[in-house]
Amino acid sequence: MSGHHHHDHDHDNHFTAIEARVKALETLMVEKGYVDPAALDAIIDTYETKIGPRDGARIVAKAWTDPAFAERLKVDGTAAVGELGYGGRGGEHIVACFNTPEQHNLIVCTLCSCYPWPVLGLPPVWYKSPPYRAKAVIDPRGTIADFGVTLPESQRVRVWDSTAETRFIVIPMRPAGTEGWSEEKLASIVSRDSMIGTGLPRVEDAA
Repeated sequence: MSGHHHHDHDHDNHFTAIEARVKALETLMVEKGYVDPAALDAIIDTYETKIGPRDGARIVAKAWTDPAFAERLKVDGTAAVGELGYGGRGGEHIVACFNTPEQHNLIVCTLCSCYPWPVLGLPPVWYKSPPYRAKAVIDPRGTIADFGVTLPESQRVRVWDSTAETRFIVIPMRPAGTEGWSEEKLASIVSRDSMIGTGLPRVEDAA
C-alpha cells in the first residue's frame, strides 16, 4: 500500500492553515470533554454581538462631558468603567491613557493580542499581526501614519504594551466644534481605532 497522497482532487476544506489548526485543536478539546461547545458558542456570541467598541465610545463621551468621571477614569480605570456596567474577563485591570496636545498614546501587545475586550470587543486582525506589533514599538509615529493620521512633531507618542493582566484604552482629545453635543452624538464620532491610538475622532463622522 502506498503512503503517498495524490493531489489530483480538490479538498473539501476552506480553512487557512492556522484556521485548520485551531479547528483541529477545538475538535480535540471537545472530544476529550475539556470544552463545552455551547459555552464556547455563548462566549463568541457575546463578544461578536453584545460587546464592542460602542461601549468604549460611551466611556470616552462620558469622560468628555463629565470632568469628575474623567478624573476617576484617570485614577482607576477599572472602577470607572465598572460604573457604566463594563468589566469582566479581559478587563480585570483597565488603564485609560488620555491624549493631550503634548502626548498621543498608542496601544499594542507585542507578545500576542491582549486587548480590552469588555470595552472594545474583539480585536481587529491587524492588531494581532506581527508587522503591526513590531512596527508599533520601532516606529510608532510611522505606524500611526500608515493609518492616515499625521501627528504634529511637537506631540510625542507613547506606546503602551498590553499584557494578560493590564489592558489599555486611549481617551482621544475632544475635537473642536463639538460644544453642546449630547453624549450619544459624541460617542458616534469615537472609532475603535481612535481608542487604540491609530485614529482620531472626526466631527464629519457624526451620526
